[in-house]
Amino acid sequence: MSPIFGSVSLALEPARDIQIVRGIRFPASIKPSRLLVTGPPGSGKTTLINRLHGWPEEGYVDLTVNRWWRAQALALRPREIHLGLPFLGFEKGVALFEPHWLKRWQSLQVDFDRIRYPPYKAHLWSVDWRARYVFEFLLPSAEQIFKWRSARALRGTHPVDNTLDLEHIRQQVSLFALTAQHFHQHGMQVYIRRERDDWAPWCFVDS
Repeated sequence: MSPIFGSVSLALEPARDIQIVRGIRFPASIKPSRLLVTGPPGSGKTTLINRLHGWPEEGYVDLTVNRWWRAQALALRPREIHLGLPFLGFEKGVALFEPHWLKRWQSLQVDFDRIRYPPYKAHLWSVDWRARYVFEFLLPSAEQIFKWRSARALRGTHPVDNTLDLEHIRQQVSLFALTAQHFHQHGMQVYIRRERDDWAPWCFVDS
């Protein structure tokens, strides 16, 4: 199947083997203690982590920085993590809620070649960094995120909700989908959850 995420089509299939952890469906092959949940603002990351009784504080990693996989922010899991993506014209990664991106989101382009990845396990005693983490990309439809964030904006709890635009959210979903695909292509453990915890996770289909 090729579900659409924003403007991006991904080759995915529902996870075939499922485990239930605190009432939430996960691929049977993963351990929630390795889980890092990411996705656009308002996609339900905090809700999911709270359900799992995970680490309450948000983390951040700049994917352009060498050895980001050793960051202290990743030591405590499961937790919500924000990603700094490599955009053309910026030396460091930019998160999709930062002013740099919010002001220029229609014109900025991602340079995926600048994403650093951990080395493959080289020998018996080396750390297998690619096996240490499992990235869940929480990617509801842009319309659903817009609905959730509109309701959240009435409470005034998140400044990012002060300005809401459906096309802006659709672009965020698209970029996260492309990042998930890039992670998978480079040997990272990745799966996608299309809606909140009542939906089964989706895994990439290898050609």
